[in-house]
Amino acid sequence: MSSKQPRQAIALSYDGQQAPTLTAKGDDELAEAILALAREHEVPIYENAELVRLLARLELGEQIPEALYLTIAEIIAFAWQLRGKVPPGFNDQQASTRDISPASRLLPSPESR
Repeated sequence: MSSKQPRQAIALSYDGQQAPTLTAKGDDELAEAILALAREHEVPIYENAELVRLLARLELGEQIPEALYLTIAEIIAFAWQLRGKVPPGFNDQQASTRDISPASRLLPSPESR
């Protein structure tokens, strides 16, 4: 008997103003459809089963929890780098000289929301 976990996928949307929002989630066939759509539109795919399980608990349209801001910000920063993009006003030299993670500037802090 196999206790294989179902394949899960989620999709997040990020407008640069508020925390990322869960826009799609699904298991098995729906998960494969989400991934196929992402590939079709050349959306970078980040695979992390544990993170997907956490985010799949959210309701569609719900923002990611504050505890995951840094993790998701780092993923967004990596996806932007893959596409050769940087956030408006980003200066890699300033970030490295002040020892500030560039990803930490992608999401608003709770105080600024």
